[in-house]
Amino acid sequence: MSKENPLLDLRTKIDALDVQIMENISQRANFAQQVAKVKKGLGDTAYYRPEREAQVLRRVMESNTGPLDNEDMARLFRQIMSSCLALEQPIKVAFLGPEGTFTQEAALKHFGDAAISVPMSAIDEVFREVLAGACNYGVVPVENSTEGVISHTLDSFMDSSIKICGEVELRIHHHFMVGKNTNNDNITRVYSHAQSLAQCRQWLNSKYPNIERVAVSSNAEAAKRVQGEWNSAAIAGDMSCELYELEKLWEKIEDRPDNSTRFLIIGRETVPASGDDRTSIVVSTNNKPGALHNLLEPFRRHNVDMTRLESRPSRSSKWSYVFFIDFVGHIEDAAVIEVLKELAVEVSELKVLGSYPRAVL
Repeated sequence: MSKENPLLDLRTKIDALDVQIMENISQRANFAQQVAKVKKGLGDTAYYRPEREAQVLRRVMESNTGPLDNEDMARLFRQIMSSCLALEQPIKVAFLGPEGTFTQEAALKHFGDAAISVPMSAIDEVFREVLAGACNYGVVPVENSTEGVISHTLDSFMDSSIKICGEVELRIHHHFMVGKNTNNDNITRVYSHAQSLAQCRQWLNSKYPNIERVAVSSNAEAAKRVQGEWNSAAIAGDMSCELYELEKLWEKIEDRPDNSTRFLIIGRETVPASGDDRTSIVVSTNNKPGALHNLLEPFRRHNVDMTRLESRPSRSSKWSYVFFIDFVGHIEDAAVIEVLKELAVEVSELKVLGSYPRAVL
């Protein structure tokens, strides 16, 4: 390194390294195009492989030696993979809109910025768009760490042949935002999704106890509304703030700093094992004593880790329930095969919603 100008030497090395990085990325993109040609010759139209991408990202995080942390490194590779995949075939992803929602943010986090995100006005519309083949995949919220399960998503699975192909977890930060015309000293109303209002309940009680809280269809819709009003504010995230050009009066106002939402990736095909998977099922139990115990016992006996159990009213009979169950493992695993075999004897109906890679990012 030159003693006269050490900064110049470092910049020269960085410039040379940038050229190498671009050459390697271009070579990777060429390989992706070759993969597309091979798949086409074999009649394989599934360009996106959830299990393959999960394996690549896990390997990146395991091999990373810093100074960038594992998640930052994986995000860089996610964008590279997204752009390379777009050379094969751009992915269309339906999400619960409008633009600027946390669901869109989750979709871009999972598929990368090269994916084509298509806003839908309701969760059941996301399901229909994917089922009809108009979009390759869909992204829907399923549970929040503060407010619990999103029942509309679970209900949409009950009458659909859609499969769960993946999951993504998103740290949720809410901001109190106003528009250019807002009189900050006379805010009498705040718009947001009902879940977001609930997640910020304590903060609102402390800072703005007397303003009207108006629940709307999404946080993005809330941000859109305050653009033209002088006495209202919105609770929404960073994407909505940027998209609708709002100002943050208060940042990160969620009551719990670890507030997170889990989203499901839905599609039409089953996903092979990735080595670290989760399976979701829905079962209907017979109305008899010990039914719930009999439902849980096979998981204990075969040492399969159940991660979630939710009940929903059955649509077939009054005071009957169906159970949504998540557990660690893939339907190809020996222990899972045994659990499902025993459950089939105990329950009146069993439906596998999907086995899919556990969230990497």
